[in-house]
Amino acid sequence: MSEGTTRLYYTDAYRTDFTSRVVGRSEDGLRVYLAETAFYPTSGGQPHDVGRLGAARVVDVVDEEGDRIAHVLASPADGDATELRGTVDWTHRFDNMQQHSGQHLLSAVFEDLFGFKTVSVHFGAESSTLDVDAESISRQQLVACEARANAIVTEARPIGVTFEDAADAARSGLRKASDRDGTLRIVSIDGVDRSACGGTHVRSTAEIGAVLVRSTEKVRRATRVEFICGSRAIARARRDFESLDRIASSLSAASGDVAALVSAQAERLKDGETARRKLEKELAVFRTKALFDAAAPDTMGVRTIVIRDATSADELRGMAQAAFALPRVVVVGALTNPPSVLLASSEDSGLDAGRVLKDRLAKAGGRGGGSARIAQGSVPDVQTLDAVVAALVSPVPPG
Repeated sequence: MSEGTTRLYYTDAYRTDFTSRVVGRSEDGLRVYLAETAFYPTSGGQPHDVGRLGAARVVDVVDEEGDRIAHVLASPADGDATELRGTVDWTHRFDNMQQHSGQHLLSAVFEDLFGFKTVSVHFGAESSTLDVDAESISRQQLVACEARANAIVTEARPIGVTFEDAADAARSGLRKASDRDGTLRIVSIDGVDRSACGGTHVRSTAEIGAVLVRSTEKVRRATRVEFICGSRAIARARRDFESLDRIASSLSAASGDVAALVSAQAERLKDGETARRKLEKELAVFRTKALFDAAAPDTMGVRTIVIRDATSADELRGMAQAAFALPRVVVVGALTNPPSVLLASSEDSGLDAGRVLKDRLAKAGGRGGGSARIAQGSVPDVQTLDAVVAALVSPVPPG
């Protein structure tokens, strides 16, 4: 079995420059194995490090079986060199450290304040999430948790790493029990948390920076909490403020007045939409009655209304619904974009709209259907649409 990789980040997460012996390469040179590495592989929900190995860019770091780490490169690294220098992208590494330490802090605070245990964690490129075993979390609980986490940040509590026997670590207390034997790597936030963890962490809660809890989402029997920390939180707060400022400017209002102003406008829009729909229904009744009065009844006393000027399927259906209040009426409606047709009939018209339209569409290469009272469908083009409408109108066959 290939020898395992010594993980320098286990004891020094701040080390970003190292030189190590090459112990293996893939045939194409794009996968390199070292005796030791400072590159963190994707593990425990935390994303992998990026950086350079020799002259090549590291695009992935994989924790393989046999306790060895593969460095996946964008291009082969320095031919047959027996040693390679690695440099970890510090900005990317420190961002991940802030998010991971912030997650430990938030998980501990949720459990301490409300008894909510963390069941899973995910670290993303934009934001991170933790799932807690709570059916729901109130806004007051979120605010209290965020406030407590940020208070601990300002206390600059030490965050340390120790290596302890699993049994001794369990007796000393862990936030979440570990099912591993032997030596465990324990990450501790002084007076707040002790967790078995292989990830990279900051040295002090102060280095976590601001902790921002953004939203919650119900996930099965748990609640997912979205959060961001440190520089990422500051960048997001800046973007949010600039968005708010643009909205305020468009409304000629102060930023602090935007929420109330938008809420009031939303209510006015809702009232306006209700009024608009009422007027549309009244207009549909008026237009339909006018078309009905203008149509000549056939020998059975049935009047056929043809609608070609509707602007939407909703408007067409509204006029068809309005026609149902009239006696012995058939409605044939058409839209050109996309080419579609509607057929509706009052109960006393003797016409089964669904059966008739389905038959006409099948003959024209279209498709659709519906109930005996109202049906609709589509056709390939406007020319076919005109033919279908003509077949329905002159004459509309009996049901």
